Amino acid sequence: MTSPGDPAAPVAVEEAEAALVEHYPRLVRLAYLTLPARLGKHRRVLVAHRLVQRALPRRARPARGGAYGLLRSEVLRAALAYGGTGGLRGPRGRQAVPALLDRVRLPAVAGLRVHPRAGGSDELALDRALSALPAAARAAFALRALEGLGERGARAVLEAAGAGDARAALRAAAAVEARPHLLAAGEFDPCTVQTGPTDLLRRRQRARVGLVAAAVVGVGALLLAVGSAGGASPGSRAAAGSPAAGAADALDPASLVRVPADAWRSTARIDFTAWPARGDRTGDSALLGRALDTWARPGSGADVTATPGTPRTGPAGPAQLLFAGNVDGIAVVVLHDGMRLVRYAEPAHGGGDTALDFARVDDADITTAAAVVLDRVDGNTRFLTAPWVAEAQTRDLLVPGRAGTPLHRGADGVTDPVAMPGARAAGASAAPGTGGKADGSADAACGTTWPVLQLRSSPRVAEHHAFLLTDLGDLTPVHLTYTPAPGSGTPAGPPREATGPAALTSWAHSACRLGALRGEGVRSVNDWEFARTALPESAGVASWTCERADTWRGPGMATVRFLAPGRGTAAPAAEIGRQQDGSACSRFGPHVMAGAMWRSPAGHWYLLAAGSREVTGITATHGVTAASSGPFLAARAVRTARPTLTGHLSDGRTLTPLGQG
Repeated sequence: MTSPGDPAAPVAVEEAEAALVEHYPRLVRLAYLTLPARLGKHRRVLVAHRLVQRALPRRARPARGGAYGLLRSEVLRAALAYGGTGGLRGPRGRQAVPALLDRVRLPAVAGLRVHPRAGGSDELALDRALSALPAAARAAFALRALEGLGERGARAVLEAAGAGDARAALRAAAAVEARPHLLAAGEFDPCTVQTGPTDLLRRRQRARVGLVAAAVVGVGALLLAVGSAGGASPGSRAAAGSPAAGAADALDPASLVRVPADAWRSTARIDFTAWPARGDRTGDSALLGRALDTWARPGSGADVTATPGTPRTGPAGPAQLLFAGNVDGIAVVVLHDGMRLVRYAEPAHGGGDTALDFARVDDADITTAAAVVLDRVDGNTRFLTAPWVAEAQTRDLLVPGRAGTPLHRGADGVTDPVAMPGARAAGASAAPGTGGKADGSADAACGTTWPVLQLRSSPRVAEHHAFLLTDLGDLTPVHLTYTPAPGSGTPAGPPREATGPAALTSWAHSACRLGALRGEGVRSVNDWEFARTALPESAGVASWTCERADTWRGPGMATVRFLAPGRGTAAPAAEIGRQQDGSACSRFGPHVMAGAMWRSPAGHWYLLAAGSREVTGITATHGVTAASSGPFLAARAVRTARPTLTGHLSDGRTLTPLGQG
């Protein structure tokens, strides 16, 4: 990531154009949140789209933060200027507002009003709180809660966008409770809108068919047109659409984007845009036409599902074809529109209902775009693997010492059936995430096995790169990673692949808890062993971990667990803290502390607490009075003690444990 002090690198127009196409919904949401509420939702939607489309530079320009950083600064600058609050500084400040307003001409939408989907009471309360803030403070809030920037990074972006007092804006934004999952809701999504009529009585007297047609075209052009994708990838062009492509091209099987089979070998972008079209029915225009028609107009016979935060809107332009073929008696079509995967399924021999599934996959990479679920039958899953996957195995997370088993794949990348985790659980009434037995036997909610895929990338794209994926009920399997404990001989750093002995041993104690994340649109889960501590009375070494689950839509969940020595190989660790929505245990929340009551083999109760590597001390008050000069505390206590714990960081800040689960 480029820091504020790094030299600004030149950004070519083509690079900026590709970034605009790829991050268009994200930029429009940022503009919408920054624009003043007094515009009304209809005008805010239109202005947000227009400002983003105007952000594309006419020539190469130097910018810190790359193409996206350049676009984000321009969008924020324009949104702040549109607010007319005097929050801009410099020659492009207040005096630039009239000229900018003249430039931003909105498309005429005769007789229609557009607005995001209505939210609940929480979304309404947040919208009201934000509307009371000045534009720069709304932008600061969005940068912190939506973009995930820290205070320093957000201040640098605000200053680059010309905000006059970035520090004051950040202070004002801090007064509003940051709940990122609310910003991901439809209430704040100007790319997924609803339409309604305006002056019906007056229009009845003077409306003409031509005006109605113009209204439809105007809305379509506004929401679909980002401009020609130029040098962007085929997947980006499919996502962008254009007025020339139109609705007819979007529903024409002949217009589907088909990537060459070896495109992945010669591109630096390894994601779904590099997938070729595979399957034995890629030439079946009738099947492809039915899939596109159902996507655009799902009828009552279509079972439609979507992962949380994924729009169910129709195709904006010609999509990319990833697969079309028969799988276990089902005809399956998988399409990619640059932001989403769309899976269509129908009985292979006609008749019966159809299914349509949506899943967000924006910003996918070599691991999260490595496989797609094609079919689930009788507790088994078939996957379609990416063209860069050179080897596939299955292994059991509950048996970390057992080697993987080779997984056969057809020439088209379709795997043999793989047991879905939890499908053979003993006791159907057991809820995912229930505790395991003290003797170390497997959790009843996941049975005696937790199958995962272990894939290895071709050396053409990554040397010696193997990684784990697990099926949690969505279209894309979840990437499992691991961060080792301090003192393990491994330096601090970002999460790494969970294929080594230490990672597999740690995941064996966490695997059964993954069931609680089914259907949540989870992208990846990292198992961070943030501390290993020697227990009192020479009782061995305990492990403290934090599992961080990140979703495709942005919000994440963190769960802290404690594992005492002597438990079985796959015994679930005890949950001692949880954060439902927040940044704990991520790169934006790199410090963590937790506490637990523990009974020694001799029957004595202790208060234990441990923190990550930057914790320099821990104190306990209210019922237990104790202090440590390092990241671990142990103090004798009564079983019912509920003390207050405070951690102290090396920079002077304090830390509290995650909320008790």
